[in-house]
Amino acid sequence: MNRERGRILLGLARAAIAEALGLPAPMVRIPDDATWLAEPGATFVTLTRDGQLRGCIGSLQARRPLIEDVRANAVAAAFHDPRFPPLGADELERTDIEVSLLSPMQPFIVENEADAIRRLRPGVDGVVLEFGPHKGTFLPQVWEQLPDPATFLAHLKQKAGLPPDFWHPDVRLFTYEVEKFREREDDHGQ
Repeated sequence: MNRERGRILLGLARAAIAEALGLPAPMVRIPDDATWLAEPGATFVTLTRDGQLRGCIGSLQARRPLIEDVRANAVAAAFHDPRFPPLGADELERTDIEVSLLSPMQPFIVENEADAIRRLRPGVDGVVLEFGPHKGTFLPQVWEQLPDPATFLAHLKQKAGLPPDFWHPDVRLFTYEVEKFREREDDHGQ
């Protein structure tokens, strides 16, 4: 079931981007019993080209049907990630898509930063950090680049707009896990 679910989600993401570019969209075969697509779901869609990030946008909480969430986040990752120019039609074929299906967020209650560093699970935990108006998240995949929990947390604080050595008792942490699906490079001509 997981392979089939991944095929469908990746196909929906690619089709949504192609449609937004005015290109022919690949057909996505959805079985009649795929009622899970109508259930609320939270996804992140990550685009890469030549192994480099090209866009990443997502939802932390399930607020709309999964089929809508993955399509909307695919389009947002392609055209509205402020770190990158909009994806061009000539780039889509060379762009790899990854869809991360998020579990519900759980409060991660810690005594202090050292406790958080000690208890974080590299490669497993996606983390949301909040402090006042500051908020940032790293998907579990970020552990591949930042495998040390202290470094991971320092970079997450920077992403949230805080100094890397910042800590305050009012910092709130949440964790989640993902089921990730990635296109193989040869699935679309690379």
